[in-house]
Amino acid sequence: MKFSWKVLVLWTLPALVIGFFFWQGTFASTPVDMTRNAANSRMTYGRFLEYLDANRISSVDFYEGGRTAIVESVDPELDNRVQRVRVDLPISAPELISKLKEKGVNFDAHPMRNDGAIWGLLGNLVFPLLLITGLFFLFRRSNNLPGGPGQAMSFGKSKARFMMEAKTGIKFDDVAGIEEAKEELQEVVTFLKQPEKFTAVGARIPKGVLLVGPPGTGKTLLAKAIAGEAGVPFFSISGSEFVEMFVGVGASRVRDLFKKAKDNAPCIVFIDEIDAVGRQRGAGIGGGNDEREQTLNQLLTEMDGFEGNTGIIIIAATNRPDVLDAALLRPGRFDRQVTVDAPDIKGRLSILAVHSRNKKLDPSVSLEAIARRTPGFTGADLSNLLNEAAILCARRRKDAITLTEIDDAVDRVVAGMEGTPLVDSKSKRLIAYHEIGHAIVGTLLKDHDPVQKVTLIPRGQAQGLTWFMPNEEQGLITRSQLKARITGALGGRAAEDVIFGRAEVTTGAGNDLQQVAGMARQMVTRFGMSDLGPLSLESQQGEVFLGRDWMSRSDYSESIASRIDSQVRGIVDECYENAKKIMRDHRIAIDRFVDLLIEKETIDGEEFRQILAEYTFVPEKPQFIPQL
Repeated sequence: MKFSWKVLVLWTLPALVIGFFFWQGTFASTPVDMTRNAANSRMTYGRFLEYLDANRISSVDFYEGGRTAIVESVDPELDNRVQRVRVDLPISAPELISKLKEKGVNFDAHPMRNDGAIWGLLGNLVFPLLLITGLFFLFRRSNNLPGGPGQAMSFGKSKARFMMEAKTGIKFDDVAGIEEAKEELQEVVTFLKQPEKFTAVGARIPKGVLLVGPPGTGKTLLAKAIAGEAGVPFFSISGSEFVEMFVGVGASRVRDLFKKAKDNAPCIVFIDEIDAVGRQRGAGIGGGNDEREQTLNQLLTEMDGFEGNTGIIIIAATNRPDVLDAALLRPGRFDRQVTVDAPDIKGRLSILAVHSRNKKLDPSVSLEAIARRTPGFTGADLSNLLNEAAILCARRRKDAITLTEIDDAVDRVVAGMEGTPLVDSKSKRLIAYHEIGHAIVGTLLKDHDPVQKVTLIPRGQAQGLTWFMPNEEQGLITRSQLKARITGALGGRAAEDVIFGRAEVTTGAGNDLQQVAGMARQMVTRFGMSDLGPLSLESQQGEVFLGRDWMSRSDYSESIASRIDSQVRGIVDECYENAKKIMRDHRIAIDRFVDLLIEKETIDGEEFRQILAEYTFVPEKPQFIPQL
């Protein structure tokens, strides 16, 4: 159960107050209570005087300074038995003593006991002492709690997690698909274990290594592997943990981190998401951020300042290297920038082999087939893919993961969870024509990727899907391939237009048209694939960095902008007319495919090509055989 100092305060203070009053009520008894215990009955002052006149009083004991008396009297109503009674005396009765002397009554005055004052004083002292002691232990306990009141004076301390011997459970053997990055970082580990191997030839280890790559490619996993292999003290912290709302706190934390690191050198310091603290200084609308810039300045000084950081190796990770300060990236601070990119098919196969170690796969499942079907997947995506397949296997109560679970997991990861099947209606038939339009165009165009399957099972926001499987790992894309992709994306709208008429086209092609417009504009403005010539008219940066890119001017005039729009429209119109021609030329095959798709809801790519070959020539597409 999580400790809460607020709950402890709420329970401790009432308990102390109740205990104080219990103390007062139990021990601070007054002499009045003693007189009450000494006499079980009372007698009025008037009756006392009558008994005194009748010589029925034998002795009188005065208490409380003469305000109370314990009287021994003879009561005729009780057969003249002697009884002790209590009498409350008036404040002014000076004649009483004289009268007692006249009657010869024995009397004695008992001094007031000071017990009540003593107990009251003790009670008044004990309560503050108990309160102070309770608060002392309370704040002492809360000093160790994150965010507790005791942390008020320690917010300038580093929040880095320190491991004298990092036991992450991850080694380089557990990292697959990024062999080039592993080789770079293995040198760091080798230097830490065997520095003489490098110093003998005059080499020095890089002071910093920056891991750059998209999310999910394994940057943090590499850092864990380095920690597990190096066997030296390891510090890990996130870039966001340096910055606070108070100016100067981040710089103080950087100083504290490097002080601890120097005390434990040689060691490794891993800073995740360094772009949170390492952004360019002085950039941004309205000026920079003083706290972040002071933190960055301190980090620059500690990494390669006047004193240096001998024995400390900084490893940082980011997916936004474009926003980092130039002073942070120079040699002497981050000497190496290691790109951790999405793996190729060989890397994906290695990653799948790692993540499938603890999963029961059916012998019919081919990891190579999964690797070929998942281009662009990162290591995190592939791990999630196999986990989703294992969940589906358990849900279906199977003993091992089959190819069916793998296919469904790929569909779920890429397109979303499966929806309710469509009922047989006009809408379902229209969606079938739309998807068959994509598949027909993609199959008949030589430069288009082959069809993997066509389905009417809804997933995510899509009511139907046509899957294409790239036949090779392409770093470069030709103009004919781009036009084939545009034509294939327009195949669904072309089918609606040809089959149902222009008045019946639907909004189902909305996403397709966005992709078409983006590809056609990039052909004109970035790749020089139009009549405007080999000109790049737009920058290739994907995201705007405020202060640097927000006020950037256009690189071309209004007349060029008009020509760009005309060229984009020309490319799209040409591809759309080609798609409609394919629809008209293969109308009989389309109708057969639609009836089959409505009946089966899913058509495999190989089956699709075999049926289409009965009606027309299907071009052979190059098959990519990976060198595994």
